[in-house]
Amino acid sequence: QVQLVESGGGLVQAGGSLRLSCAASRSISSINVMGWYRQAPGKQRVLVATITSGGSTNYADSVKDRFTISRDNAQNTVYLQMNSLKREDTAVYYCYASFFVNYWGQGTQVTVSS
Repeated sequence: QVQLVESGGGLVQAGGSLRLSCAASRSISSINVMGWYRQAPGKQRVLVATITSGGSTNYADSVKDRFTISRDNAQNTVYLQMNSLKREDTAVYYCYASFFVNYWGQGTQVTVSS
């Protein structure tokens, strides 16, 4: 089993930055894929970014060149650096880990004001 705890969400003005963290309850070095999804009010949960154990990354087109995903295996933590935030980035952000089955965190709210 893997427990995931997100942190770092909050309220930020458009154009600002936030860094989300996702702390895992076990070593993540053997977890093949970790990533972030987001869910805006009234919309489906969608992929934001993923990172493999080998460091390969994948981003949604809407966040490319603005968001950066990274992982620190020594800290068992995955990060999402979000720059140049837009109002449309407002959502609950969920961390996930693919480790035989998918595990999800409880989510952290990101609100971008104009």
